[in-house]
Amino acid sequence: MSIKNTFSLIFRKYAFFRVLLALLLIAIVLIIISVTTVTSKKIPTIASLSPVVGSAGDTMVIRGVNFGSVRGTNYVEIGGNKITASSYVNWTDNLIKLVLPANVQDGLVIVSTQAGKSKPGFFANKAGIPVAVPQNTKTSQPVITEITPSSGSYGSLITIKGSDFGTARGSSKVYFSASNEESTLGSGEGELTADFDFSVITASDSDYDYESWSDSEIRVRIPDGAVSGNVYVLTDKGKSNLVSEEIKLSAGTKTYGSKKTYILQLNADIDSIDTKNGTNITLRLPRPLVSSWQPMVELTECTPEPVISDYKNTVIHQIDLPKATAQSKKFRFSHNFVISTYAVQTQVNEKAVKPYSQSQKKRILHKAATAPDTLIQSANPDVIALAKEIVGKESNPYKQAKLIYKYLIENYKLRDELRKADAPVIDLLRTKKCDAYDIAIFYTTLLRSLSIPALPMAGVLVDSEMKAKSHWWTEFYIEGFGWIPVDMALAMGLPYKSFRPVENPQEFYFGNLDAQHIAFSMGWNEISRTVSQNNKIVYRPKSYALQSIWEESSEGNVNYSSLWNDPIVLGLY
Repeated sequence: MSIKNTFSLIFRKYAFFRVLLALLLIAIVLIIISVTTVTSKKIPTIASLSPVVGSAGDTMVIRGVNFGSVRGTNYVEIGGNKITASSYVNWTDNLIKLVLPANVQDGLVIVSTQAGKSKPGFFANKAGIPVAVPQNTKTSQPVITEITPSSGSYGSLITIKGSDFGTARGSSKVYFSASNEESTLGSGEGELTADFDFSVITASDSDYDYESWSDSEIRVRIPDGAVSGNVYVLTDKGKSNLVSEEIKLSAGTKTYGSKKTYILQLNADIDSIDTKNGTNITLRLPRPLVSSWQPMVELTECTPEPVISDYKNTVIHQIDLPKATAQSKKFRFSHNFVISTYAVQTQVNEKAVKPYSQSQKKRILHKAATAPDTLIQSANPDVIALAKEIVGKESNPYKQAKLIYKYLIENYKLRDELRKADAPVIDLLRTKKCDAYDIAIFYTTLLRSLSIPALPMAGVLVDSEMKAKSHWWTEFYIEGFGWIPVDMALAMGLPYKSFRPVENPQEFYFGNLDAQHIAFSMGWNEISRTVSQNNKIVYRPKSYALQSIWEESSEGNVNYSSLWNDPIVLGLY
């Protein structure tokens, strides 16, 4: 009998042999499936790493494949330490940007995703490389020898003398001590702000605090939000020694507390693009601003990678399309920000506030915050007449601001819904009916007509149900005391579910602000067109940012649809 016939006989006669053969076939199939699954996993791969030798604060760029289109639970590990969320600047499937944390160590660099870990690259901390570097005046660490005067208040001009500050400021900064409130994050959530130092605050560019900068002398104003403590200079060569500075507010007190950290998502969609001549579409997505009461703003997720991540307080994206293009594809631009805010409380001794002196009026801040602009028609004769009628002979700017505040509450009626986008704010002189946007702009306009430095604020208000809606308020400036917040709409009864009910809104919202405000704009942001004056632009009135351009398309016949979604609160800590 042949082997073939013998095998056939055994297969028919013995049932257990048939079962054994079936199990063998199943095992082979499972092995094939397992091998196929393993080989199909998209294991991340690092193609390049830059820099391979660097220092804390440098931006590391990792290029490769299979990193994932969004970070999610994916992470980068350097020297055995997992990089925390606040360090990531950008994360796409083939590029990761992150800021090296203060505790970065030499070691292997690994990208980890749900599919597995990449083969490692290597990073060396420059500080740990044992290379003797000769002392050089152009490369040595900054040194402070003297600060005069040794005490002052917000806006006071101080002179810092020393060496190796750099012949030009560039990205260098002067740091002051700030309120050092500990994070209130719960267990496992501290990594959101772990790498941010809330104990210091920098002099402000938006307040024009930097007067002059040379290699041996810096003239800078004490920023709003600073407290008595140490001052130091930070350049790309390092951190200077610490020198103490006493800060006193002669007109009262200002405190920051009840810190909240938000994760806020902003999305914009572009679709139905139709162009005959080719086009370039530029989006300028607003960034939350940095201030004394909103000290931390980090862009942790951004898809796709922006052209510029921070230009005039916007994130810039571009779409380049060739001629005769019809795109049914939707382009989505998604951004996640981690933002920490404080509640602000002020107590002002009205008698200690004096009218602005001639030298104070010459400050760039004073001129910029009192001049008319696109939104603020403070030179209008009717506005000036009304403001003077309200304040009478009162010359104290703080009392003037309070008189106008009370007048508007008593004589104007607030609408729950927004008026038409093109409705002129100046109409309020006649109608005395307004929405939240109108009353903030109108209050700011009246203050400026009296030469009180004031800026309209735009952002979002987060309610107790974690919903964010566009909102507007005002901040005005008192020399020696700094910015004072005023929320006219909430004082006038705008419906709002706060985390903690405010007992007397009319009293509270003059001089105080809760931590449920997130600011995107402080004043009008005038953005220039990119190339041609014939480019088409899109402006979004009565939105969460006050900026002149949101979208811009190059010359030519182009049609497309855009949708700017309302900000979404993903988390609150």
